[in-house]
Amino acid sequence: MKITATETATTVATKIAIQGIKGSFHHQVAGAWFGADAPLDECMSFPALVQSLVTKASGLGIMALENSIAGSIIPNYALIDNNNLHIIGEHYLNISMNLMALPGQTLADITEIHSHPMALLQCTNFFAQHPHIKLVESADTAESARYIRENNIGGIAAIGSAMAAEMFGLAVLAEAIHNIKNNQTRFVIVKTQNNVLPIEEIDKASVKFVLDDTPGSLATVLNVMNNCKLNLTKIQSMPIAETPFKYSFFVDVVFEKYKHYQKAKAIIELMTTEFKVLGEYKKGQQ
Repeated sequence: MKITATETATTVATKIAIQGIKGSFHHQVAGAWFGADAPLDECMSFPALVQSLVTKASGLGIMALENSIAGSIIPNYALIDNNNLHIIGEHYLNISMNLMALPGQTLADITEIHSHPMALLQCTNFFAQHPHIKLVESADTAESARYIRENNIGGIAAIGSAMAAEMFGLAVLAEAIHNIKNNQTRFVIVKTQNNVLPIEEIDKASVKFVLDDTPGSLATVLNVMNNCKLNLTKIQSMPIAETPFKYSFFVDVVFEKYKHYQKAKAIIELMTTEFKVLGEYKKGQQ
């Protein structure tokens, strides 16, 4: 179930925090979920996005969590966990990475490409064909496009959405330069409280747990999930900084009946040294 911009007016704040500016992929997700006219808080980093939520400058946020080519954005798991945010929904966006620059230029004119690190990771095959081009990491795909236009800079290209090229009047020099044709990013909708969906509509959950150092403990937990008819769709380990070589596990599961998840949750809570629900929501369409 998606939340409309009207419904967000009843929350602490009406703004939607996104990473990046208008024209970014986060902006596209905001439009899909909340409508084209939803007010945005454009944050230039994920920590800034979280700060917007924690300080109540925004009521909801959109965070990229993983990409089908570049993998997980691991620091975002920690940001959600450490700041006690709740995942209330997810959205899968088909990503097309386009190379754009000032009109009148060709690929031969380009000496640098500026974009977000995750965008650069999705286009490594293209870069290998043009080793003379320097890659420069930036805070946002759309911000790189805006920077080129506002400063009228030749010889530099950005990578981002076709929307960004159109918004900032840049010419697309190469379309769909990402490594694999089927390129999707999973975004999650987050807020500081989780009171959005009734139980009967929930069919996916994100949880975090920590296990003691016992052989086979992870396998036992996974068996419980299987026996309770949960389908594991994601497992991500993260080192615990205070305890070398000990890990937290972030897991996504989907299920047909909430009672199956509820049963698994009750059992796993007893088996782990720490257990936390990061979100219970409706799975997105891929």
